[in-house]
Amino acid sequence: MAARLCRPLHLQFPENDGDCHVKAGWVTGTPDFTVKIASGFYGNSATGLPSNHGLVCVVSARTGRIRALLDDQGLLTAWRTAAAGALITHAMARPDAATLAVFGTGEQARLQAAWLAKLRAIDTVLVHGRDQDRARSLCETLGALGLHAAPASADEAATAGMVITTTPATAPVLRAGHIREGAHVTGIGTDMPHKNELPPALFARAALIATDDHEQCLDHGDFGHAVRAGGTAATSDTAVGLLLERPVDRPDGAVTVADLTGVGALDAALASAVLRELSPQTP
Repeated sequence: MAARLCRPLHLQFPENDGDCHVKAGWVTGTPDFTVKIASGFYGNSATGLPSNHGLVCVVSARTGRIRALLDDQGLLTAWRTAAAGALITHAMARPDAATLAVFGTGEQARLQAAWLAKLRAIDTVLVHGRDQDRARSLCETLGALGLHAAPASADEAATAGMVITTTPATAPVLRAGHIREGAHVTGIGTDMPHKNELPPALFARAALIATDDHEQCLDHGDFGHAVRAGGTAATSDTAVGLLLERPVDRPDGAVTVADLTGVGALDAALASAVLRELSPQTP
């Protein structure tokens, strides 16, 4: 099945450290498409509110009528992002990679570590965040899940065999030269043109670059930043779906990178699955 996507609409609210994007998607041949609103207001944690929020509108692809409004408060986006990140990190990392570093201390950092641990054995999780108290809190949470976790500096975290960045950063959170040979890096947080987690020099080092949507990543992913900076060619990427279909052929010493900006087709597939569970008799 083919996926039908449109370029996301995005808004920024710099006075409140917030942003919002709207994504639409449809998997060809399925009965529904979705339009999703997802917001991130990154100062919310100081007042006890979650940083991310949103809802998913499910629309019939046969009649155009609204079938459901899923007021999931951003949960479905968090889940599909975590699933995509864990799957591609597991597929692209060396089979013997057992140390994971997460950049970020929020819900997505927790989910990435927890869900990747369901796919492979993880010896240690290194947690890097701007707020040391939040980093320690995440380590405690991961510890309760049976994972050995410890706070780390950015340079220490960058030396892990697997690195996942989950921040709303507008400038790179790690240095390319600190990524060790044979490591894999998955960028999760860059999903708008003003965001940037991974440095262009990292893409220049990469033997394999994967993107979840070529045009979208060129427009507002870390891959696009790297292309515009001359770190890599606009044709150097491979679709993540192809890498999930078969084992990744990678030399032991190769650095690999995945740039995931989040695609509407995944929102559509997940929302349809939720509707089937809620109304199994509804076509």
